[in-house]
Amino acid sequence: MKNFKWHSVSVALILSVLASCGGSSKSNNTAAETTAADSVITLQPLKVSGKTLLYANGDTAVLTGPSLGWHSNWARFYNPGTIKALKEKWGANITRAAIGAHLSGDIVNTYDTDSALAVNLATTVIDAAIDNGMYIICDWHSHENTLDNAKKFFTVITEKYGDTPNILYEIWNEPLDIPWQEIKDYANELIPVIRKNAPNSVIIVGTPKWDQDVDVAAESPLEFPNLLYSLHYYAGTHKDWFRDKAVKAMDAGLPLIISECGSMDHTGDGPIDYESWQEWIDFADANNLSVLMWDIADKNETCSMISSTAPDNGMDWTEDDLKEWAKLARKTTLARNSRN
Repeated sequence: MKNFKWHSVSVALILSVLASCGGSSKSNNTAAETTAADSVITLQPLKVSGKTLLYANGDTAVLTGPSLGWHSNWARFYNPGTIKALKEKWGANITRAAIGAHLSGDIVNTYDTDSALAVNLATTVIDAAIDNGMYIICDWHSHENTLDNAKKFFTVITEKYGDTPNILYEIWNEPLDIPWQEIKDYANELIPVIRKNAPNSVIIVGTPKWDQDVDVAAESPLEFPNLLYSLHYYAGTHKDWFRDKAVKAMDAGLPLIISECGSMDHTGDGPIDYESWQEWIDFADANNLSVLMWDIADKNETCSMISSTAPDNGMDWTEDDLKEWAKLARKTTLARNSRN
């Protein structure tokens, strides 16, 4: 995986998506209720049963939306207007705060150099997701084993939010070529830190080789409830052989989430592979997998969705501010969330 990673729709479709942004598979059970007193949308808590993500009422939860880029390089998009736009204009029912854990290549201003910035930006977009009735993944965006700092970060976040139903906690974005046992040892230490303040929240666990070896994780899963395991793909590179690994893991009972993906090569660049992308979305649909697409950033690469000249506030974006991949990601989000 990368080391750092279409048209206008009808008003009727948009309204349909926004009406169903909780993503419930049953139309007579809404996933969000508006409190009359303060108009804050309260989402249903999520839980994992077997290999399926569910709402508290037992309905299958299938969540779709774009991920924010590394907070450390694309802090300008970590604002309430961007989250509001993803909900209202893209039809997203989930997003992801990619909190950069450590310096990597051209990634700067990470948690290990400015922890206050990391926490402030994380809480800014978590609060915005809560205000907009969206789920959000609080993602420790690390490739290395950074257990000590992860403990500090998640202690601060969970002391503030606990089991707030909007939040899923992703504890290690993409482990490199690291043995599954080391990842398990890391998770066995970190999960109790999160569970102290958020005993019931869903936690996402990374898998070896940039979240590719989900079949290896399935051979010896962790012994905690409410866990999902991350599967990351880039459609230009990962084809049937990779889906076979995912099928093997799911057949063994491992609950998966696609917490990062793209329609291009694994480098984050190159042309969009529309055919492979559709094959992956069909696969996700068939298996009720939630999908987060990488990323809301303005780098000069295919996977960065936003133009460098775009405003910071997503509510001010025009069609010209959205790259080709952004328009495909928006179309995918609207289509999936209108059906769920």
